[in-house]
Amino acid sequence: MGDYCPICKGAGYLRMDVPVGHPNFGRIIPCECKIREREAKLLRQYLELSGLEQLEDWTFESFDPTVPGVADAYRIALEYARNPDGWLLLMGGFGCGKTHLAAAIANYVLHHQRLFPLFTVVPDLLDYLRATFAPDRTDSYDNRFEQVRNAGLLVLDDLGTEHTTPWATEKLFQIINYRYNQRKPTVITTNRDLDDLDERIRSRLCDRAICRAVFIRAGDYRLRRSRLSS
Repeated sequence: MGDYCPICKGAGYLRMDVPVGHPNFGRIIPCECKIREREAKLLRQYLELSGLEQLEDWTFESFDPTVPGVADAYRIALEYARNPDGWLLLMGGFGCGKTHLAAAIANYVLHHQRLFPLFTVVPDLLDYLRATFAPDRTDSYDNRFEQVRNAGLLVLDDLGTEHTTPWATEKLFQIINYRYNQRKPTVITTNRDLDDLDERIRSRLCDRAICRAVFIRAGDYRLRRSRLSS
């Protein structure tokens, strides 16, 4: 049996080895194999929910930091991926490389950190949540909502491009506010002026105690990269 665990003998749980009278005497705890099994299941769930599998080639190795205007953003994004603490806000126009860097952070965390990354485009996320938000699907919605806001690393791509209905604005704020209060690692990209965003969200993005903002002045990174390589 390849999955047989010699530690717990296949039981999945262990009784704590402490003397009689200890507060934890008789307490049952999950074995390392059970913890790994749960983590693998959770990771599969996040990968299914995420759009990261379609961006597996969007890594730091495939990003060209020699394109004019992107070097600082590349360095800061790589530093953040190595130590994902607080928030990182990547700002810039269309095609400046911010989505590639955000996906590179998520891919790095996936392979090098013990976190569960969720990469999602904000309009797609809200459409997904809205589809599960129905009177007969409360459990499904609640579970998905909890998964999103509790992701080990949450990447919200293209903030500000969503259709701004009161429902969408409120749900997005709930996710961002929860992660703000919990100081959960979060990467956000936007091509919008912060003044165009909901003021409650803007106030959290402007909190320099938790969020580092990087403006990428690279024009269209994709076009300039292709010209440099031709």
